[in-house]
Amino acid sequence: MLPWPAVTAVLVVLHSLFCVGLIFLVLLHSGRDTGLSGAFGVSGASSSYGGSTAIVERNLDRITVVAAILFFVTTYLLSREF
Repeated sequence: MLPWPAVTAVLVVLHSLFCVGLIFLVLLHSGRDTGLSGAFGVSGASSSYGGSTAIVERNLDRITVVAAILFFVTTYLLSREF
């Protein structure tokens, strides 16, 4: 079994990677009114969720949720005193 400082070091590295990955994934999400249509107040709801972009957005949502859960788990494990 690994000594506790080594486990803590591995958790800190994983936590840092999950943190950077979660920030990157959140920034990949498109906003509600993006582009020029959002700047002029046109909603464009008819073309927002059609075709392959809806599948990409849904998969991006799922990956972001998994990354957030992993970030939470590493935060919880690091907060516990061993």
